[in-house]
Amino acid sequence: MSIACEEVGFGVGQVCSRDGCAGIIEENDRDRNCSCHISPPCSSCTEPREWCPQCGWKLMDDEKPFNGFLVGPVNPDGAWTHWRPRPLDPTRIDWHSKSHSNSSMIKEGVYPEGTTQAEVRAVVDGTFGGRFESFGNGRFKFIAYTD
Repeated sequence: MSIACEEVGFGVGQVCSRDGCAGIIEENDRDRNCSCHISPPCSSCTEPREWCPQCGWKLMDDEKPFNGFLVGPVNPDGAWTHWRPRPLDPTRIDWHSKSHSNSSMIKEGVYPEGTTQAEVRAVVDGTFGGRFESFGNGRFKFIAYTD
């Protein structure tokens, strides 16, 4: 016995099928304002651009937070359609953790205006200390020593 379920489209060229929509999903390039020449990759190039011109659905609208990332909806095969790091919140000390070596990690993030280096360090310091690679203009990169 099989249960029929309506499959919705996520990829370019697929039928949308959301609430009976017969629109074909396209890639939206009209809002694209690439700034990779300044700081690659830019958000215009990494954000999903799939959308349905008939009903207005956008793939970005279906993103959900998961472990510090924004993940797209799940395909019928069980895999996410896409994932990307969540945007950082400049109203607080906020960062993404990245791998660096077997005994350190990179904490790269943002802080509100008026925050001192000591205040940021108190939040991002590793088990065995660390050092700033850069700090200024509301952004920082910190190497945290973890082992």
